[in-house]
Amino acid sequence: MSGSNSSDRGSGAELEAPSPLALTVHSLPAPTLDDAARRTALGRLKMFLILVVCAAPVIASYLAYYVVRPEGRTNYGSLIEPARAMPAALPLADLDGRPVAPASLQGQWLFVVVGGGACDAGCEQRLWLQRQVREALGREKGRIDKLWLVDDAAMPRAETLAALQRGDAVTVLRTERAALAAWLAPEPGHRLEEHFYLVDPQGLWMMRMPAQPDPSRLKRDLERLLRASAGWDRPGRP
Repeated sequence: MSGSNSSDRGSGAELEAPSPLALTVHSLPAPTLDDAARRTALGRLKMFLILVVCAAPVIASYLAYYVVRPEGRTNYGSLIEPARAMPAALPLADLDGRPVAPASLQGQWLFVVVGGGACDAGCEQRLWLQRQVREALGREKGRIDKLWLVDDAAMPRAETLAALQRGDAVTVLRTERAALAAWLAPEPGHRLEEHFYLVDPQGLWMMRMPAQPDPSRLKRDLERLLRASAGWDRPGRP
């Protein structure tokens, strides 16, 4: 019996204890150069999209004015295509004879009247309408300069000049008719001085208004141009 008990104890001692559960820990992948490049590219893309959003109004106005001209769109004035740049050599001077550089007129829209210094009734009517239409533009009027180009040697009358100083003064410059006629042109059958001419802030003559224009339609054309060109010009001329 004792031998039997001894044998049982011996075989029990030989049973192996259960082994502990083994866990394997895998390390996380380290960032690679490809990840860094991807983040850099994503950051640049976001910056580009921000710039596009900021520039979109300017781009849209440029396209609306210079590129997109739907067939259904109506203008009262005649668009000049291609627009004609103001000649760098156009002779300009103030009424005291001091030369004025054509480039100094850039930066704003120019609402131009042409006429001799004697300024007959038709000339005075156009200068009056020039002032009235510009005033009717309200808060946008500061984006347009009134310009009277005197195309002969006659001196404007004192009463005419005094009338031009009411409100925002008209810029009065003298030039040579032949040089002016090489840039601006009337409709067939009309004279140079019968029209209003619109020059954009880059110095490009781009529209001619009909002779004896309808003031309300003239104003509407100006409003459309100012909306389409928001941001192109500076407010007021020093």
